[in-house]
Amino acid sequence: MAEALTWFNENKAEVIGILTGVVTVASLIATMTPNESDNKWVERASKVVSWLALNVGKAKSSK
Repeated sequence: MAEALTWFNENKAEVIGILTGVVTVASLIATMTPNESDNKWVERASKVVSWLALNVGKAKSSK
Protein backbone atom coordinates (compact mmCIF):
# COMPACT_ATOMS: atom_id res chain seq x y z
CA MET A 1 0.00 0.00 0.00
CA ALA A 2 2.85 2.37 0.81
CA GLU A 3 4.30 1.79 -2.67
CA ALA A 4 0.97 2.69 -4.28
CA LEU A 5 0.75 5.92 -2.29
CA THR A 6 4.33 6.80 -3.16
CA TRP A 7 3.65 6.15 -6.84
CA PHE A 8 0.50 8.28 -6.71
CA ASN A 9 2.31 11.16 -5.00
CA GLU A 10 5.05 11.03 -7.62
CA ASN A 11 2.57 10.90 -10.53
CA LYS A 12 -0.46 12.80 -9.24
CA ALA A 13 -0.28 15.51 -11.90
CA GLU A 14 -0.42 12.91 -14.67
CA VAL A 15 -3.21 10.95 -12.95
CA ILE A 16 -5.31 14.08 -12.48
CA GLY A 17 -4.67 15.09 -16.09
CA ILE A 18 -5.80 11.69 -17.35
CA LEU A 19 -8.94 11.72 -15.19
CA THR A 20 -9.78 15.23 -16.35
CA GLY A 21 -9.31 14.22 -19.98
CA VAL A 22 -11.50 11.14 -19.59
CA VAL A 23 -14.34 13.16 -18.06
CA THR A 24 -13.97 15.84 -20.74
CA VAL A 25 -14.16 13.34 -23.59
CA ALA A 26 -17.10 11.56 -21.95
CA SER A 27 -18.90 14.89 -21.54
CA LEU A 28 -18.38 15.68 -25.22
CA ILE A 29 -19.75 12.29 -26.24
CA ALA A 30 -22.75 12.71 -23.94
CA THR A 31 -23.45 16.14 -25.40
CA MET A 32 -23.20 14.97 -29.00
CA THR A 33 -25.38 11.86 -28.63
CA PRO A 34 -29.12 12.04 -28.04
CA ASN A 35 -29.55 9.14 -25.59
CA GLU A 36 -29.68 9.41 -21.80
CA SER A 37 -27.57 6.36 -20.87
CA ASP A 38 -24.24 8.05 -21.62
CA ASN A 39 -25.35 11.17 -19.76
CA LYS A 40 -25.83 9.06 -16.63
CA TRP A 41 -22.33 7.60 -17.04
CA VAL A 42 -20.81 11.08 -17.31
CA GLU A 43 -22.69 12.18 -14.21
CA ARG A 44 -21.32 9.19 -12.27
CA ALA A 45 -17.78 9.86 -13.52
CA SER A 46 -18.08 13.52 -12.51
CA LYS A 47 -19.20 12.49 -9.02
CA VAL A 48 -16.19 10.19 -8.68
CA VAL A 49 -13.79 12.93 -9.79
CA SER A 50 -15.42 15.40 -7.39
CA TRP A 51 -15.07 12.91 -4.56
CA LEU A 52 -11.42 12.31 -5.42
CA ALA A 53 -10.88 16.06 -5.43
CA LEU A 54 -12.48 16.21 -1.97
CA ASN A 55 -15.31 18.43 -3.24
CA VAL A 56 -17.72 17.41 -0.52
CA GLY A 57 -20.01 19.24 1.86
CA LYS A 58 -19.70 23.00 1.59
CA ALA A 59 -16.80 22.66 -0.88
CA LYS A 60 -19.25 21.49 -3.60
CA SER A 61 -20.19 24.00 -6.26
CA SER A 62 -23.88 24.89 -6.41
CA LYS A 63 -25.88 23.75 -9.41
